[in-house]
Amino acid sequence: MFGKHFYNQSLRRLTIAFGQIFNNVIVQTKSSTGAVTKRMRVPLAYAPKEKFIQRLDQQANLDKGRTFAITLPRMGFELTGLKYDATRKLNKLQKTVRVRSSDSTVHNFNYSPVPYDISFSLYSFTATAENGLQIIEQILPYFQPDFTVTINAIPELDIKRDVPIVLDDVNYEDTYDGDFNKRRAVIYTLNFTAKTYLYGPMAQSKVIRQSQADLGTSTDDPLSREERIIVIPNPENANADDDFGFTTKISFYDDTKKYNPVTGEDE
Repeated sequence: MFGKHFYNQSLRRLTIAFGQIFNNVIVQTKSSTGAVTKRMRVPLAYAPKEKFIQRLDQQANLDKGRTFAITLPRMGFELTGLKYDATRKLNKLQKTVRVRSSDSTVHNFNYSPVPYDISFSLYSFTATAENGLQIIEQILPYFQPDFTVTINAIPELDIKRDVPIVLDDVNYEDTYDGDFNKRRAVIYTLNFTAKTYLYGPMAQSKVIRQSQADLGTSTDDPLSREERIIVIPNPENANADDDFGFTTKISFYDDTKKYNPVTGEDE
């Protein structure tokens, strides 16, 4: 839209991180003696809720086996919305800077990111109420009401951010009503808000290798210069390990000399 393509994959990384949180939920069944008879990890997929419900309505024995019912339990999640959060706004002029490894005279930088609240929905589908409670009880204690994940937002700038994921609410649905051919499904819907930041395009600029200041006692035209201060970083290689030392040169001038700010020379 603005003539420069960029894609930091911030939302993609956040979506992957959100899914990884719930990628190891376990459901198990026990016998009357308390022994574990079956143990399985609940499959997780990125898909809308309607897709799972549609699969639940399909019967495995219809149409000569050409359609198949979904296997329960199962979990799914999806990104449902984005909203700007003005309460976390940062100074737009702040920069994050990293020197390029291939050229120590050039650095990459990015301005302050934009705060956004990203909405996610997590769905739990089970055939029994017991399995649904097992899944929910393994999730809820970790959100009080948020759970923080660390995301490598911009690898090129080595920017890592802690993103709080807040649990907003939990909804329950039991599809027991209907005819006898319809499968029962216990559905929990958990709504979350991830408080993240979105970054703009990365830019480049030269590393400042010398600064110069000309001092005088008057700003009247023509300008008179009495002192020049030149500061040079030591060492000049921005990748070197140093103690941020500087070399300073100070030069004094006669008051009778006039300084021309256009040419940078004395007249």
